[in-house]
Amino acid sequence: MLEWMLMPLKRYAEFSGRSRRKEFWSFFLLNLVVTGVLLGPIYASMIGNMAAMQTGTMDPAASPEIGTVPMALGVLGGLWALGTLIPNIAVTVRRLHDRDMSGWWYLGFIVLSIIPLIGLIAAIAYLVLMCLEGTKGPNRFGPDPKGENLGSDVFS
Repeated sequence: MLEWMLMPLKRYAEFSGRSRRKEFWSFFLLNLVVTGVLLGPIYASMIGNMAAMQTGTMDPAASPEIGTVPMALGVLGGLWALGTLIPNIAVTVRRLHDRDMSGWWYLGFIVLSIIPLIGLIAAIAYLVLMCLEGTKGPNRFGPDPKGENLGSDVFS
């Protein structure tokens, strides 16, 4: 599973070819876990600090260090987001290629996400497309990624 999670990082800016659902969703899970680990404590400390300020048990001017750890985690989260931006786009484009769709569809989903209700519909359509199985056999974007190693190491 870890191999599938790291595969988009190894194929950093590779926009050609096809990617399986397993590669896409494994990388999605990795991003979700890393983001949760980095940003979860920030949200927890913000909620705790806001509650303490509202009850009057904490003076923010008297304890300036309360923002140090959340700020450091926020910087790490920003660096993670920046570092995985290209692999996220690339694996999504390759996933669309597996469905025999151009990678430019991804730009369409991003543009449509700006419009409130249309953006929700576009997000649902994007989610459905990412969950659907790719086209069987080769297509205009390359060979079937499922068929490449299918059973090759079973009897060897």
